[in-house]
Amino acid sequence: MLGASPVEAYRLIVAGALGQPERVAFVLSAWAPLLLAAAGLLVTFAAGLWNIGVEGQVLLGAVFATGALRALGHLLPPPGAVLLAGLAAVLGGSLWALLAGALRAYGNVNEIFGGLGLNFIAGSLTVYLVLGPWARPGIASTSGTLPFAPSLWLPTIPVPPLEVPGEVFLGIAAMGAVSVALRGTYFGLHLAAIGRSLRAAHLRGIPTTREMLRAFAACGGLAGLAGFVLVTGAHSRHQLFPLISGGDGFLAILVVLLAGRSALACILISGAFAAISMGSLQLPLAMQLDSSMGGVIQSLLVLCAILLRGLRARLVSREG
Repeated sequence: MLGASPVEAYRLIVAGALGQPERVAFVLSAWAPLLLAAAGLLVTFAAGLWNIGVEGQVLLGAVFATGALRALGHLLPPPGAVLLAGLAAVLGGSLWALLAGALRAYGNVNEIFGGLGLNFIAGSLTVYLVLGPWARPGIASTSGTLPFAPSLWLPTIPVPPLEVPGEVFLGIAAMGAVSVALRGTYFGLHLAAIGRSLRAAHLRGIPTTREMLRAFAACGGLAGLAGFVLVTGAHSRHQLFPLISGGDGFLAILVVLLAGRSALACILISGAFAAISMGSLQLPLAMQLDSSMGGVIQSLLVLCAILLRGLRARLVSREG
């Protein structure tokens, strides 16, 4: 439709993502926060909860991490400051998710609408902090806060020929922990029961409200870690700025939908999506196409997968 060669476009995307070790490192760095947000969404999706507010939870994680580093970065040894920033990010994301959960549990506000509203507030809060209390000295600009010192960045781990960003291992560990929790614990069984039928789970004695709130808190904590990675990651900008999430929360929703709630599929699909996002940056340089084509490709993949599942379900129901 755009008068460009699809084969050449895909070749550029692959080359832009995987053509050089440095580019692969950037893809891995973009993969980690997406993987963390997707891991959190697996928890809420297991309970049948559409945690659309995950985008705001990523932002609050970045805000809390930035606040901790600004307050403690010069008082503690760098490893201690980074660790506390990560814990602060988990706290921030969890609290923001619990707000959405409380609106659902006690205010009868659907988590989709509550989450969207909280996303807007989180974005506005980030802009206020960047332009106000945390503005650069003498400058009020949406370009971001003062960058953090290199000692407060997450490390890279040499795995020749790559320098693998340390946050990648954090994302894989989080996805592994979520997979084990959902398959091998009472918490996971409770969420599965709630996801199948909230009323039936309640009648069987499962504390549905408590478990749903725990699911929101777990998802928010992992989303907050994604925000922490966006602030301190090896290839991040190492500062807070208004669009820091880059839509990773919303993209993680597409990942989980396409993965069918499988942890292994989430790992593979989020990696592919990160590669498409980074590789599509080559399109405006070589073909004068907008880099947003990467997002179009990702969305079409999800749409086609959902349509095929719907058609298959309809065929099965007719045969039955």
